[in-house]
Amino acid sequence: MCKSRSLVTFLLLLLCSASLASAAQGSTAWQTLDGKVLRFLMDDGCEMEVLAVSTTNLCLYVPMIDMLIDNRLMFAFAGNAPLVIAHGGFSGLFPDSSSFAYQFAGQVSLDNVIFWCDVQLTKDAAGVCAPNLNLANNTDISNIFPNQSKTHSVNGVSIQGWFSVDFTLKELASVNCKCGSLFVSLAHDVFFTQHNSSMRSFVLSVFKSTIVDYVSSPEVNFLKGLVARLPTVTKLIYRFLGQNDVDPSINQTYGSLLSNLTFIKTFASGILVPKSYIWPVDASLYLLPHTTLVSDAHKAGLEVFASDFANDAPFAYNFNFDPVAESLSFIDNGNFTVDGMLSDFPITQSEAIACFAHIGKNSSGQESPLVISSKGASGDFPGCTDLAYQGAISDGVDILDCPVQMTKDGIAICLGSINLLDSTLVAQSPFSNLTTTISELGISYGIFTFSLTWSQIQTLTPAISNPYANYALTRDPINKNAGKFTTLSEFLVLAKNASSVSGVLISIEDAAYLAEYQGLDVTDVVLGTLQNASFSTQKVMIQSTNSSVLTKFKKESNYELIYVVDENIGGADNSSITEIKTFASAVVVSKSSVFTDNAEYLTGVTNVVQMLQAFQLQVFVQIFRNEFVSQAWDFFSDATVEINSYVMGAGIDGVVTEFPGTAARYKKNRCLGLGSKTPNYMSPVQPGSLYQLILPADLPPAEAPNPLLTESEVVEGPLPPVAILAPPPGNGSNQATPPTKSNAQLEVVSSVVPSFLAFLIATLALF
Repeated sequence: MCKSRSLVTFLLLLLCSASLASAAQGSTAWQTLDGKVLRFLMDDGCEMEVLAVSTTNLCLYVPMIDMLIDNRLMFAFAGNAPLVIAHGGFSGLFPDSSSFAYQFAGQVSLDNVIFWCDVQLTKDAAGVCAPNLNLANNTDISNIFPNQSKTHSVNGVSIQGWFSVDFTLKELASVNCKCGSLFVSLAHDVFFTQHNSSMRSFVLSVFKSTIVDYVSSPEVNFLKGLVARLPTVTKLIYRFLGQNDVDPSINQTYGSLLSNLTFIKTFASGILVPKSYIWPVDASLYLLPHTTLVSDAHKAGLEVFASDFANDAPFAYNFNFDPVAESLSFIDNGNFTVDGMLSDFPITQSEAIACFAHIGKNSSGQESPLVISSKGASGDFPGCTDLAYQGAISDGVDILDCPVQMTKDGIAICLGSINLLDSTLVAQSPFSNLTTTISELGISYGIFTFSLTWSQIQTLTPAISNPYANYALTRDPINKNAGKFTTLSEFLVLAKNASSVSGVLISIEDAAYLAEYQGLDVTDVVLGTLQNASFSTQKVMIQSTNSSVLTKFKKESNYELIYVVDENIGGADNSSITEIKTFASAVVVSKSSVFTDNAEYLTGVTNVVQMLQAFQLQVFVQIFRNEFVSQAWDFFSDATVEINSYVMGAGIDGVVTEFPGTAARYKKNRCLGLGSKTPNYMSPVQPGSLYQLILPADLPPAEAPNPLLTESEVVEGPLPPVAILAPPPGNGSNQATPPTKSNAQLEVVSSVVPSFLAFLIATLALF
């Protein structure tokens, strides 16, 4: 049922957001009512109204919103819940201040979301919303009026561009919004006065016909000039810009005004500050201790709003690329809570406030999805190191994973790749001359784990994975080489001692190659090591892309077996699933095998999950990462939205993630399990809905559909026998260095099968 709209309006003034004319023109669903009200019929049947107020030739575009407080949120905060302020609507996805941006922000944010409108004045004194004084920064005006740029002096600086004061509202009707870089503009009351337009007169005229909740300005004198004429329902908010920037109305820096909050209280009821005023960061993007600004302002009777929240912009490494974690640091830190957050992606702050704030660390949450680590917390530390595993345990991982590799001396270790170049600084070590090509593995340049002994690998420096370095997104520099590698035996001890971990996952790849070409029996080594570890209460899962590996474990153990589909698929025929069912109880598929995509836009959903689950196979999906470039545009650069869409929308059973803390927190959120009452900000995205908004001329080329998984791709013959390798030729300095057996190796020897013993005998024969 549609909630009644109170038609209480807001206005956050003195910077920018899209024109009334372009907003009306941008969607065929908008229509003029009585010449003053624009109405948009939303998907839920509710109407979103936008008021165009005309008074003495002044026109203001003001989205009208429902200001009802969501009572569900009150229990999480001692007082009123913080507000979410949508900066130009959902400007992180749609053009700032466009009709789409405002409408979408209203759909996916808290019910009491506030829409931010930065006002610019036109030549005929109309007020329009546009996110910059120079319209060329956020519209296509330079294409519409290519020869009409002008140079104006703004605070003593000459700027060339297309300015609102040089065009009438009618002329701007042909200008469309476009996405662009987001930045903070200055308020220019003096500038508009020089062009025969008065921002003060404009606002006062609006007060006569419209209820305005907030007026914000970075100019003291402008706000002081409104105090005497201010309606009782309107709050004045003083906006701080950079600490070294100067308020032109009083010629003082904003930094100096921080120490005089009582003065600000004489004309304002609140302050809006960049988030760095509250949580400063150093030059390396690490958090510094929080300031006392929030508590100081609250003591002075001022509300505090934080700005500059954007999911696709760099923020402190401490938050591990997780925008929800960043938002929580402003509202749930045990010391202070801001009164509101100004964001380009208001869905994220809505989630943080309503679903995650003030949830205890020990909250159990729901059982699904299963959180499976990928090389431990490899988004925070070098993968498969002791720190990565300890981090995953601390984060609340359910299943701790170990991708097994074999060393030259037959030790099973945990490492994400058989190629040491992928996870270590071996290229900078004395072993850099061991590079080789192995066509059987499809690797043209590598230094391999089986070329070094365990003691030699222990001397290597771990290296954190940086899958998005090309986007200038590098993971935690402080921890980029931290930690120590572990053997499988050490990993099992660590997992066994972690009471919060419900199981381990052992991944085995390249078993056939290792047996045939290196004389290493990885399957028997794993079986022996697990037998010695004596797991009783925790589950053991064996994972592989090779059915031959899983078939062997099926015959020789009772462990849970997981088949990994190593390609994107669009479906699977029944015979392939029937074959998988003979040796596995779960399947791992890629994200693109669930939601199809094109140019990072979701285009649809497959039936892969439903088909596999129909055969009583669990479905796990990989790999989830926090970096926004790893996600489709549809997920709003928010890893929580992505996880929720796969869990709630596709019904998957588990997530394989390099950031287990994000997935573990998701399971605890209070917005799950609400059925039809699930709020929009915790509802799954609709695949293809964003793709449909792309103009035909801008659509990316169509891609071929992903293939079906067939039985022939699943069926494999048995693993080859383990080869007994002859000793290398030569003597003296050319002879192989005798391996030194570790305790881990001695534990395994007594329980392995003769084929592995044959390899040991052949190795010992070298000396």
